[in-house]
Amino acid sequence: MAGLTVGEALIHLLEAHGVDTVFGIPGVHTIELYRGLASSRIRHVTPRHEQGAAFMADGYARASGKPGVAFVITGPGLTNAITPMAQARADSIPMLVISGVNRVDTLGKGLGYLHELPDQRGMLEKVALFSHRVEDPAELADVLARAFTRFSTARPGPVHIEIPLDVMGMPALPLDSRIDQAPHHSQDLGKIGEVEAKARAASAPLILAGGGARQAEAPLRSLAELLDAPVVTTVNARGLMHRHPLAVHASPSLKAVRALIGDADLVIAVGTEFGPTDYDMYADGSFVMPRHLVRLDIDADQLARHPAAIPVKGDAAELLEALVAELRDGGMGRAMSVGRAAAAREAAWAEIGPVMRNQVRVVEAIRDALPGSLIVGDSTQPVYAANLCYDHDRPGGWFNAATGYGALGYAPPAAIGAAIARPDLPVVCLTGDGGFQFTLPEIAVAVETGAAVIFVVWNNRGYREIETSMRDAGVEPVGVSPAPPDFLKLADAYGIPAERIASAAEIVGALRRVHAGGGPRLIEIVVD
Repeated sequence: MAGLTVGEALIHLLEAHGVDTVFGIPGVHTIELYRGLASSRIRHVTPRHEQGAAFMADGYARASGKPGVAFVITGPGLTNAITPMAQARADSIPMLVISGVNRVDTLGKGLGYLHELPDQRGMLEKVALFSHRVEDPAELADVLARAFTRFSTARPGPVHIEIPLDVMGMPALPLDSRIDQAPHHSQDLGKIGEVEAKARAASAPLILAGGGARQAEAPLRSLAELLDAPVVTTVNARGLMHRHPLAVHASPSLKAVRALIGDADLVIAVGTEFGPTDYDMYADGSFVMPRHLVRLDIDADQLARHPAAIPVKGDAAELLEALVAELRDGGMGRAMSVGRAAAAREAAWAEIGPVMRNQVRVVEAIRDALPGSLIVGDSTQPVYAANLCYDHDRPGGWFNAATGYGALGYAPPAAIGAAIARPDLPVVCLTGDGGFQFTLPEIAVAVETGAAVIFVVWNNRGYREIETSMRDAGVEPVGVSPAPPDFLKLADAYGIPAERIASAAEIVGALRRVHAGGGPRLIEIVVD
């Protein structure tokens, strides 16, 4: 690091931590952070809004498995990024947001400097896992190491680091930039024997798999087969155990799935927080925490929020592997009977009704037309429907912002970030006409970067899900019919080939046509 400024040292350290892409919009408050970027191996992607930068970082992280990184200016740049950071916090997505801030001697004094906030770091501490201000060059390497260690060894989420204007250009101290990236999880393996005993004694076990199980498909499958246990997947776990006869890819908010859970004499919950948007999305308050509950989770705070008979802290994959090994060593193995899982799947499919079944079929058509794709969803009708009952064909390949924090406008920039991370995979952005307008300008980034995102716009001319909810509540709908633009003309303005179809039945042919062309494409489905 000899001879480098703090800003240049930052780039070197990010490279050492494996960062290859940064999403950001430069400004006068971050110029010094960009000094070493052009000569580095890190790719810079310029969104059209800082919210887009952080949403792209989110999509990049979900698709790549690595932390997404965003550079934003102090003040409005950072406040624009707060919404994506909150979404990342809700969904446990590793995101590093690095911002500038005004000179140290001006902070908190209300002097009226450009982009000044009363307490920028204090504000971010409420959203980020932690927020740190680098006031001494010697702190830089340590705080980055702290962030990346947190990403790999605990429940991830957004981290904020701010560097004051007068610190960015300071000489960096000689630093050891070697990075130990091997995760060091704290595993509570001593309790695996207790779980094994419970599993052997159970006659009707069940597994709940949440987003924390995304990287644990092999041991999850093995455990399910050893125990003959149905596996219920939450939204962020969809794609695990695709088409497996023991898998129940349906929401615990459905009565059919709740009945399956209630009948179990052992429930092993893996990496799920029991959040209401998965377990009580209709807010009827009738979800009952399982009896005889075992929880495997990396986050001690989560384990404390919903106490279990046996709480086990640790990485999901490693804990599941240990449990499977214990069961196998003891000769455990049951003949697979899939009746409970099949009955729950059929009942859940019937329960969602014909309108939602038709919307799920649209998502299934997308999946089958583009096998192995990443489908990135916004808050729109077919996404809501598929979150209730849908089986994706790859782990981590179905994700959206219609659960957890629920940020509208998430899908277009997140899909671009995902496509940049995985150019080898088909990427589909499934968004509504209302949500698309939240972050519509970001499609220019897909053009600039060559990100081959297929934007599928479900155009029902407004916020139909909200309108339905208002009518159901006896409220006269107001504000739910924002007029959509002509999406084909907009696509043409950006140089994106586009077509309009009048029926969801035409989606397969349209997808295959546009996918063959490469680059970003747009399909508008006009919904009656």
